[in-house]
Amino acid sequence: MKKTFPVLLSLALIIFINGCLNYTQVTTIKKDGSGNMFIHYWMKWTSKKDSSIVGQLGIFSKDSVQKEFSSKYNSITNVEVYESIADSSIHAKVEFNFNSLDSLNATPAFRKSELSIKDGAKNIKIFSQFIPPIATGFGYQSKNFSLTYVYYLPGEILSHNAPESDRNKLTWKYTLDEIGTGKYITATYRPFKLKETPTWIYVCALIVFVIVVVFLFSKRMK
Repeated sequence: MKKTFPVLLSLALIIFINGCLNYTQVTTIKKDGSGNMFIHYWMKWTSKKDSSIVGQLGIFSKDSVQKEFSSKYNSITNVEVYESIADSSIHAKVEFNFNSLDSLNATPAFRKSELSIKDGAKNIKIFSQFIPPIATGFGYQSKNFSLTYVYYLPGEILSHNAPESDRNKLTWKYTLDEIGTGKYITATYRPFKLKETPTWIYVCALIVFVIVVVFLFSKRMK
């Protein structure tokens, strides 16, 4: 039976092959705590031998990708695995919906990620994710290993440790060296209020009401 590897361990072993791999995770969290996540990781190889080794690891197998990111708390909507002959690269993409961010800790891929959104004081939410250390077992470090995490949080961002921010979008980027013994990405935010009827609608309705009352009253006076 084919042995399956945890995603991060497999990616770490790939680094030893040629040290060129990218991982991007884009997460959108909704007001009720549910959301969706899109993950895309890819690598280039320099020889057919590298391609064979990668194939044996299983992380570029559609069945393995589906298994790594599956649990009873989320639903996978798309899985793609493909090769690009043009630049000798192989890609894996997966997209899924989840009931709550912390429920993703039940998936094999995120068992060490400590994903959470906790309640703080004064209606403040505290988001965090742990990026575990990636050890190749060969004492190998590479600046060509790229990790990117993008989060869209459902509120006004109050504080964060992201290098890049744009309104409620936060982006963290790391190389293998920068991860070291592990990194926490964190942010606090005040949730957006539930969608409310715009004030101008009430104003317009009041004006129309006044006009109708004045019209009826003037008609009676005649």
